[in-house]
Amino acid sequence: LMQGQSGNGKGLVDRALHMHSVRQEKPFIALNMAAIPRDLIESELFGHEKGAFTGASVANKGLFRAADGGTLLLDEISEMPIGLQSKLLRALQERCVTPLGVQKEVAVDVRVIATTNRDMLAEVRLNNFREDLFYRLNVFPLETLPLRDRPHDILPLAVGLLRRHAESTAMIPWITPEAVDLLERHEWPGNVRELENVVQRALVLHVNGCITPADIILDTGRSLQMRPDWLDRNAPSASGKERVA
Repeated sequence: LMQGQSGNGKGLVDRALHMHSVRQEKPFIALNMAAIPRDLIESELFGHEKGAFTGASVANKGLFRAADGGTLLLDEISEMPIGLQSKLLRALQERCVTPLGVQKEVAVDVRVIATTNRDMLAEVRLNNFREDLFYRLNVFPLETLPLRDRPHDILPLAVGLLRRHAESTAMIPWITPEAVDLLERHEWPGNVRELENVVQRALVLHVNGCITPADIILDTGRSLQMRPDWLDRNAPSASGKERVA
């Protein structure tokens, strides 16, 4: 069970766990519980036979069987309907699933990683999550730290994001020490996702291959206010190329 705030890299850790394990040659399959209709979660996880319910025109083996031998990531596990949690608990304990429309259980060998951005013990106390399922998932608990608690990661992450979003390696700008200090002093409520936004803005605003504090526009919940010098920055350069915001 992996807990941590949104945007701080839980998905990357999940994939790293899979890729550095003996299961790395087998499938890595992820399901975001919050991204699909609740009435389809059971079918997506455990599968169904053709005609098992209205609209089931073809059979579906389900994600547990699709991930057999590999890893199944259940993202935002706290969003799972309480009525389905008992079926997940049984699948984890018995290591088998029962597809809809089938009476016979099917054995599966799957490592399950569940992630959430909520306090799961609080969810248990509120009766939003089964206590027995929580303890079944919590065999090896992990927690990702928010970005504000690991300031020494900010510069390497920022450089990596610059490499990702720059048009070429030759166009990756230098970050001044003053800009680095500004980044490291920010609280980062949006974690790495917020940092990525800030880096992309700086790529648009910087000049002369250098990111300064003036180019670090932090999230405030408001639209950016245009500064006169921004218009100059986006004017055609001597080479005839334009900077486009």
